[in-house]
Amino acid sequence: MAGKAKTAVKKAAPKKQAGVAQKKPRKTVASTEFQVYAPGAAEIFLAGDFNNWESGSPQYRLRKYAGDVWKKKVQLSAGRYEYQFVVDGSWQADPQNSERACNPFGSENSVITVL
Repeated sequence: MAGKAKTAVKKAAPKKQAGVAQKKPRKTVASTEFQVYAPGAAEIFLAGDFNNWESGSPQYRLRKYAGDVWKKKVQLSAGRYEYQFVVDGSWQADPQNSERACNPFGSENSVITVL
């Protein structure tokens, strides 16, 4: 008696229709780069209304690059923000940004508007 040969029947994957089973695009928030020239600085942090003015948060520590330029990229949603740099413990407005707002401490905060 001859044995019956088994054949594997492979079902074809269903065809994808346009608009079906496709991944939705991610909503991304663009990064805003803050930078300051600070020769001789040991550490710099970014503080502003976007982080409740936290002056020593590791998440907002700037990184030093060549030429004594310190930088930090932060994801900010659209809006108006006030900020300052904390350079070795001293608060200062951004010298490269002329847009300012008075604060209750008798100095000025730098202002940035993210579109």
